[in-house]
Amino acid sequence: MAARVRHLALNADDLTRARGFYEAVFGWTFQPWGPPGYYQAHNAGEGLIGALQGRREIKPGAKMLGFEVTLAVDDVDATLKAVTERGGKVMMPAFHLETVGRLAYIEDTEGNLVGVMQYDAGVFD
Repeated sequence: MAARVRHLALNADDLTRARGFYEAVFGWTFQPWGPPGYYQAHNAGEGLIGALQGRREIKPGAKMLGFEVTLAVDDVDATLKAVTERGGKVMMPAFHLETVGRLAYIEDTEGNLVGVMQYDAGVFD
């Protein structure tokens, strides 16, 4: 199965300011979910989970700017193998987010950082 965009995160230095902007301009509503400083928007697109979170580094020395995309994949381990075979890099090995799935971060051949997630059964049912 082809990978699908499932998660789109906004990385922000000022969560309150960013939340107010996206709620006022685009009509998204954010609800706290998971760890402190993490919010989800379920009205950002059909079958898509929007998120607002504090800016962080996935690649040393490079803060996540703009939107952060996570692709849904059937098998995260097979995806990571394919990434390295095609010249990409695994920036963060797969780890399990309880009740969500296994997430890893990769860098493609052009230096773009992308999340790949093997979602747990039932997450999108």
